Amino acid sequence: MLQPAYQADVVVVGAGVAGLSAAHRLISAGVTTAVLEAAPCVGGRMSTEKVDGFRLDRIGQLLSTAYPELALSPALSALALRSFAPGVLLHSDGRHHRAGAQPGAGGARGALHAVRALASAPRPSGLPRSAGLPRPRTGPPRPAAPYGGSGVPGPVPAPKARPGAPLGTAVDQARLAGALTRLATTPVERLLRRPELPAGQALAARGLPAGTIDGFLRPLLAALLCDPELSTSSRCADLALRAFAAGRLCVPEGGADVLPELLARTLPPGTVHTGVRVTSVATDTVTTAEHGEFRCRAVLVATDAVAAAELLPGLRVPDFHPVTVVHHTTDEPPATGGSLLLDADRGGPVAHTAVVSEVDPSRAPAGRALVSSTVLGAPPADVDTAVRIHLARLYGVPTGRWETLAVHHTPRAVPAMRPPHDLRRPVRLLAGLYVCGDHRDTSTVQGALHSAHRAARAILADLGAAGSLHRADPVRTTARAA
Repeated sequence: MLQPAYQADVVVVGAGVAGLSAAHRLISAGVTTAVLEAAPCVGGRMSTEKVDGFRLDRIGQLLSTAYPELALSPALSALALRSFAPGVLLHSDGRHHRAGAQPGAGGARGALHAVRALASAPRPSGLPRSAGLPRPRTGPPRPAAPYGGSGVPGPVPAPKARPGAPLGTAVDQARLAGALTRLATTPVERLLRRPELPAGQALAARGLPAGTIDGFLRPLLAALLCDPELSTSSRCADLALRAFAAGRLCVPEGGADVLPELLARTLPPGTVHTGVRVTSVATDTVTTAEHGEFRCRAVLVATDAVAAAELLPGLRVPDFHPVTVVHHTTDEPPATGGSLLLDADRGGPVAHTAVVSEVDPSRAPAGRALVSSTVLGAPPADVDTAVRIHLARLYGVPTGRWETLAVHHTPRAVPAMRPPHDLRRPVRLLAGLYVCGDHRDTSTVQGALHSAHRAARAILADLGAAGSLHRADPVRTTARAA
């Protein structure tokens, strides 16, 4: 039981990655800080379920090794990231195609290298030099694979490798490689000055071939933004593509919850208090349901957007993208290695899938493979069956004997970032009252950490922190805000 008159310089409400990261920055500046979390554990939406030796992420947002805040947060120096194979693997017309793996050289030299390499690449016998696959389908999905008498998807042909498609000709691919190389080195502030449109509309104005857009950029951005309609601000999409081009897609070793748990574990003992539900906040007081009042000099609300608006009336609440993650296990993993597999044809509910145990072996027990698949938007009625049918086509192997470990549906998984979207929403509401989280920045782990960085900086500036602010005498209180 906490003391009802507990005192700290700053009280942080919410022990997700934003709140925990802000607490680290405040404590490092000598500011005494308490973190209150209503749930029994830290992490918020970055949670992982443990089932029979498997580690199953509930949302499993993709990270990038190029996220600046992962390197700028000293508390995360011990975080181990497991990278996917370079680029992504695209499934189109029954075949797999590697895309987005950047050549070693950059700029125009890199594009020229790509042209020469692709132009001289070996082609299947009898394939004309200009041949390629048709553009990805944009109409209704293909019929599902037929069922056997037991209602289990039957065998399907294994996808075959074919160079080029669905990215078009060697020149088309070189243009894409050059665009990604330039994007990786473009300053962020320049990207934020670009005209803002919905991402889907902006892609058509970028001068890339329609096949490259439909067959690669659309499925990639849908995966990165958790937005199948690409209604996200084009500026946010540019930042996501920049991170993809500059680094490698990755996941935390051991599960998504490892990141917030590492942040919590490296805070001073007694900083984080779980199972404490906050009912109201003021600039100098936090009131809880069962643990009395916390007196302080400043309050930082670091909850999700809905909970934050309940504590801070008038705060904007965005729409959300729902995400469903289906986890399967098998003793015979598909032969895609550690690749992130996207469906360029959009022929089923799965937006992206991976044999996650090939990327991070710690997520599955020895001798078993973990296949995690993400459905964006509203899931179909019988999501597991629909996902199995789709996975059989994507991987080219029967999935009827795969064991379903979990189906995690999160209706408010990712805040929507439709234009006009302010990527730097104010974190200082007034002196003594602050807010942070991915809903104040971009809807990514990078955005959550960056908003925490901004909030901690604002708090320290207002408090004039130059050392320990903790006082032996109680902080003088004022009338609570209405």
